Amino acid sequence: MSTEKGKEEKKKVEIFDTEENLAVDFHRRCSGGSLIKSLRKLVEVGSIDWSRWHFFWVDERVVPKHHEDSNYKLAYDAFLSKVPIPPGNVYAINDSLSPEAAAEDYETCLKHLVQTGVIRVSESTGFPKFDLMLLGMGPDGHVASLFPGHGLCGEEKRWVGFVTDSPKPPSERITFTFPVINSSACVALVVCGSGKAEAVEAALKKTGDL
Repeated sequence: MSTEKGKEEKKKVEIFDTEENLAVDFHRRCSGGSLIKSLRKLVEVGSIDWSRWHFFWVDERVVPKHHEDSNYKLAYDAFLSKVPIPPGNVYAINDSLSPEAAAEDYETCLKHLVQTGVIRVSESTGFPKFDLMLLGMGPDGHVASLFPGHGLCGEEKRWVGFVTDSPKPPSERITFTFPVINSSACVALVVCGSGKAEAVEAALKKTGDL
């Protein structure tokens, strides 16, 4: 994993011919939406000590956990239910709360885990420092639930924000803010499909709002 000091030098773009090849390479790196499908190869690895893993949601739709739009349901059905992760190491949002209250509750949870040593803190930013942040990207270039041009993209203090006007349904969501994402030890932005190619190009060239 890259360190904060060397993060800028270790940025790298890798291109794969197929999603299957991406998933194979992805599992090799992680051993030492669509993103969840790319984790499927990890299920086949028998040498992972899952008791040492803690799972969080970079963003989540504020819907019941059994709802088809729930990121929790997607992750549980495709991945979490297939590996022996202790239930206490999986941190889902409280879906019974409003978006604002759910975001505040999740941030409180993160701060408690920082105090108890489960999550480290970045010495340079003061925000939580996750070991690995896995992100997808939408055709419009959004990551997490941070949509281009949305006011939440400029948030500099909160760890977890909330959205009630997402341009992509469902409209109510919670999301990590950019300072939290950027404080991670390693960030993997995994993007598949020709429909997202223009957004990737715009992001790499830093054009528009991306």
